[in-house]
Amino acid sequence: MKTKKTFKPDELRYLRLLARQYPTVQAASTEIINLQAILNLPKGTEHFISDIHGEYEAFNHILNSCSGVVKEKLDELFGTSLPRSERDELSTLIYYPEEKLALIAKQTSDLNEWYRITLHRLIEVCRWVSSKYTRSKVRKALPKDYAYIIDELLHTHYDEADKRDYYENIINTIIDIDQAPSFIEAVCEVIKRMAVDHLHIVGDIFDRGPRADVVMDALLNYHSVDIQWGNHDILWMGAASGSRTLVATVLANSIHYNNLDVIETGYGISLRPLSIFANEVYKDCDTHRFAVKLTGPDADQYSEKDKLLSARMHKAITIILFKLEGQKLVRCPEFNMSDRLLLDKIDYDTKSITISGVTYPLEDCDFPTVDPADPYALTPEESQVIDQLTASFQRSEKLQQHIRFLYSKGGLYKVFNGNLLFHGCIPMAEDGSFLKFTIGGKERSGREFLDYAEKTARKAYYDKPGSPERQFGMDFLWWLWAGRNSPIFGRDRMTTFERRLIKDEGAWTEPKNCYYTLYNDPEVCERILKEFGLEGPHCHIINGHIPVKAKKGESPIKGGGRLIVIDGGFCKAYQPTSGIAGYTLIYNSRNIRIVSHQPFEGRLEAIRYNHDIANNSLIFERMDARVKIAETDIGKKLQAQANDLRRLLEAYRAGAVTEDHKD
Repeated sequence: MKTKKTFKPDELRYLRLLARQYPTVQAASTEIINLQAILNLPKGTEHFISDIHGEYEAFNHILNSCSGVVKEKLDELFGTSLPRSERDELSTLIYYPEEKLALIAKQTSDLNEWYRITLHRLIEVCRWVSSKYTRSKVRKALPKDYAYIIDELLHTHYDEADKRDYYENIINTIIDIDQAPSFIEAVCEVIKRMAVDHLHIVGDIFDRGPRADVVMDALLNYHSVDIQWGNHDILWMGAASGSRTLVATVLANSIHYNNLDVIETGYGISLRPLSIFANEVYKDCDTHRFAVKLTGPDADQYSEKDKLLSARMHKAITIILFKLEGQKLVRCPEFNMSDRLLLDKIDYDTKSITISGVTYPLEDCDFPTVDPADPYALTPEESQVIDQLTASFQRSEKLQQHIRFLYSKGGLYKVFNGNLLFHGCIPMAEDGSFLKFTIGGKERSGREFLDYAEKTARKAYYDKPGSPERQFGMDFLWWLWAGRNSPIFGRDRMTTFERRLIKDEGAWTEPKNCYYTLYNDPEVCERILKEFGLEGPHCHIINGHIPVKAKKGESPIKGGGRLIVIDGGFCKAYQPTSGIAGYTLIYNSRNIRIVSHQPFEGRLEAIRYNHDIANNSLIFERMDARVKIAETDIGKKLQAQANDLRRLLEAYRAGAVTEDHKD
């Protein structure tokens, strides 16, 4: 005799709500079958990128090529039937369809024949990359204008004689009515969309490189992405939130690296108030320590007058920054950084300063706005300038859109499909324990502190303007940027003051947290993973932030394969140190592969000559069996949905919930 099914009141309430979506046994059964089919498909490909630093051309190329995945698919399909040159041209077409089509149209005598051959090849590639997804998911990814046609071509069996004419007729019609270029562009976008299922950005989109705003625009339009905040992202988040200190930091960094396009062109922020102030107040001052770094092909276009203005602006905003940082350290003693109060330690008679018991001569003591009796007070003119600039950051519609996206898609860390992703470090003590912080009135460490830090970082943007909570949130964003052993800074101190004013480079050192030594120990990595609820042979830490010195033989794989660092020098400013142009990571259903990239020659060269970024791919971990969706985070959610629907079937059959057969 069967046991009668029983249902608790709360469960029945939920099942009745679920029944609104699946009102019959048939509807629930169909969805269960669909979910179980999805669970048995291979997991989608994940793509990990870190430390982009505004290098938008290289980033877009790596995004378009999926770190070599697209070219790999072409080699699998056409490796024995097409020469390398034709495969390279086809890959460039997929990366840059609009620009490549325009170039081919000028170079090809029989364009219709080229369209015909290319459409056949692209449909074959599209069919190949979409084969591991459900037809429903592929349909959702298709562009609206061509969804029906692409779907038909993907699922028409060309080998069947009665279907061949139908297939060829579609291709011919596309060409005859001059829709081939736009259709090719659409198919290329679908290929890139299906080649990677999910993108992870492991921090530092902003600073150093020319146009972080272009990178952010690409991410806004990407189909599935998450972001782990880097220290440079936090910096811009704070500036957009209204932190005067972080506005000053953004401007000081951008002027120092001659990287103002993103501010003025990208975000429409005028630096006129700063330039007028600097030219008036610093016109007779020594500015040699604040000379701007001019590199690249455009370095010669700057006149001596331009260079002098840039140095004055750099010095003016840096002194404002030192004052605002000092005010913050006085306001927030819990940061435990009073030793970084330096303006009041200057001995103007001897032109020197004593830091940590060591006295250093200063290269520059010419500070017309600094009152030695009250060194951290802004002058009225400085207050007016920084207030105007801060208001401009807050009024920039595009910047605010990008920062809201960072908040909505981002966090300090992410646990995803058995991997722990974060930009900087998990702060640790020398004995391998998690470093304890008492910020916020309570002692915290490890995951608990990161959860608190993320919550506080959100207060800077979302709490009421002028409230103590928002003010502390902004102060805390500065601490995340430059605070002692901050999880995304990971150093004892930031020595901007020393670098600008002290010649002795021994004063410039920024000792790293013990994490960066301890992470070579597999047991330490396993302890960190366990702190975030991860255990098992295929769990990893995926890390950015510290460039890997590949040219010196350093490996990006640490902790016996438990930790992978994927900042290998994406940004041009770091490439002399790293010797390469960055690492990315690919995790598909069969293996985890790290890809090292050489410097990118440029978008125009790629389009014109089919030049790709040279890379080396290393499979460092193979799966025991092909990973299915059932084993992923989304798979666990889908399985829970299937279990709920099975319970709904039981409720229908027991009469606890009544079917609704609509006419």
